[in-house]
Amino acid sequence: MAAKDPTVSGVSGRYATALFELARDEKMVDAVKNDLDRFDTMLAGSADLKRLVRSPVFSADAQSRALSAVLENAGITGISANFLKLLTANRRLFAVTDVIRAFRALVANFKGEATAEVTVAEPLSDKNLESLKVALKSVTGKDVTLNVKVDRSIIGGLVVKLGSRMVDSSLRTKLNSIKHAMKEAG
Repeated sequence: MAAKDPTVSGVSGRYATALFELARDEKMVDAVKNDLDRFDTMLAGSADLKRLVRSPVFSADAQSRALSAVLENAGITGISANFLKLLTANRRLFAVTDVIRAFRALVANFKGEATAEVTVAEPLSDKNLESLKVALKSVTGKDVTLNVKVDRSIIGGLVVKLGSRMVDSSLRTKLNSIKHAMKEAG
């Protein structure tokens, strides 16, 4: 399974594949994904949790105790909690973000979904998000999950990356093209 998806490789890919196969066998794929999404959200919102996960200064025992308290407080139990504790025991907790990303790719592949990275200058309305999903589904033939990132430096338009394909219709790129064309002409 990991060999089919280039985003799932290395240490994070092996851990994600093992977790995915266990979750699939236990028919817990959605529950595990939800737990990992919750943990990822907590990680993104807490500098202290990021420090705990990434810093080699903490011993495995200290990381394990702190992580257990965080997981208990968040209500993350079962396969997900045991997996995160295993990462900690194996001193691989620093790779948890990559493992979660690889796990999401495996789940999307399993469900016949695709994930698109979308960069926009301004947040999109629900109507525009839905239109973009429909347009991408017509191209891929799969349900598409959007990871939307706001980057005001693109000025306007959007950049869509879906697998190995990328469409850049940002105003910044168009202005740069005009600038280069003017340099060549002048």
